[in-house]
Amino acid sequence: MTTLLALDTATEACSVALLHDGKILSHYEVIPRLHAQKLLPMIKDLLAEAGTSLSAVDAIAFGRGPGAFTGVRIAIGVVQGLAFALERPVLPVSNLALLAQRAWREHGARQVAAAIDARMDEVYWGCYQENAGEMRLVGAEAVLPPEKACLPAEASGEWFGAGTGWGYADRIPVALSGQDATLLPHALDLLTLAQFAWGRGEGIAADLAQPVYLRDKVATPKAR
Repeated sequence: MTTLLALDTATEACSVALLHDGKILSHYEVIPRLHAQKLLPMIKDLLAEAGTSLSAVDAIAFGRGPGAFTGVRIAIGVVQGLAFALERPVLPVSNLALLAQRAWREHGARQVAAAIDARMDEVYWGCYQENAGEMRLVGAEAVLPPEKACLPAEASGEWFGAGTGWGYADRIPVALSGQDATLLPHALDLLTLAQFAWGRGEGIAADLAQPVYLRDKVATPKAR
């Protein structure tokens, strides 16, 4: 039976989740700037609660961004360290997808416009539709001013807004059936998406794990 570990530190929330022996456990805390200190103890506590060890883990899933640059880097560093030591594959998952999955889990929203506050007067943006319990991206993820956010060209029906980017709701020209601007990514939903990815054989080697910032002009040095 597959054992999957999931962890996310890309936003103010720090969370871990574990699938082991068919049971799911998770820990979730909103602890800005404390992720580096808390993440490994949270993983240790979760494994102890499940009565298992890291060596039992078949793959490690992580929120690969977009999100806070420091938070995404913390997740990548921890995941690569653990995966290299264990010689296990990793499963990168979009943090916007995590938001959409949480909106489906908590609000029953089947079409979700996920938005994370990207600072600098921009939002990270992605639109998702539910398919057999999995929120799937429609179109592409982007970082843009709130005024330029839009639904896919073929969009119809009701859409739900999820994530801190909806703090700019008065500037986003999208009609919604409802919204929750307090939602943050949760490793519980990361674990759900990771199970779909694992079933499709999408695990990759740890050294191939890369953060996704979307805002390349900030994340990479300028060419000379």
